[in-house]
Amino acid sequence: MTRHLPKALIAWSSGKDSAWALHAVRMAGEVEIVGALTTVTDNFARVSMHGVREELLAAQLEAAGLPGITVRIPFPCTNDIYEREMAKAMAAAKARGISHVVFGDLFLADLRAWREEKLAAVDMKAVFPIWQEQADKATPALAREMIAAGVEAHLAVVDLKKLPTSFAGRRFDAALLADLPDGIDPCGENGEFHSFVSAGPMLTRRIKVAVGETVEREGFAFADLVVG
Repeated sequence: MTRHLPKALIAWSSGKDSAWALHAVRMAGEVEIVGALTTVTDNFARVSMHGVREELLAAQLEAAGLPGITVRIPFPCTNDIYEREMAKAMAAAKARGISHVVFGDLFLADLRAWREEKLAAVDMKAVFPIWQEQADKATPALAREMIAAGVEAHLAVVDLKKLPTSFAGRRFDAALLADLPDGIDPCGENGEFHSFVSAGPMLTRRIKVAVGETVEREGFAFADLVVG
């Protein structure tokens, strides 16, 4: 008999954690990923927080074999606007028979609880396939596991309160891990940095990426990644 899996979206930031969550959930085979949900800041046509161009996002999703579902928000964006637009996306997903959303969160318990609460309110479930039970103690091993598995990524944005501008645009690799200052999570789970994945076991092909100009804005350094 054919097993009918629950349909799920993956919360897709374009970064390594959501990409690794996609890989993990596909390997587990407990839900069917039918789309990638990404928040895009409409004014800039870039992935929110990560600053990744939409054309790179489109290339990435094509390589991942995922149809994209874009939640467009303005800049600046209030929490009310964000929640309203996300609620519309969830309603549309439910109408398509989607019952789960997959997240790449690692150990921020408050964020996990908030996601679970919001989805429970609309009778949907959150899935956390790469959740680290040992909290931030486990992320050094997870970062090395990603790199060993062939994940290639660049740091798209860094928080200047935690890292210098020079880290923006760098490859996520063993050299980067060695250079991170004390107290910086190697997966950037505390918001130290965000990334863009260009290769890995979740993608069918490598996306050629070039690092353009780095711009500092509102306490962050954004590396302008472009198709190479």
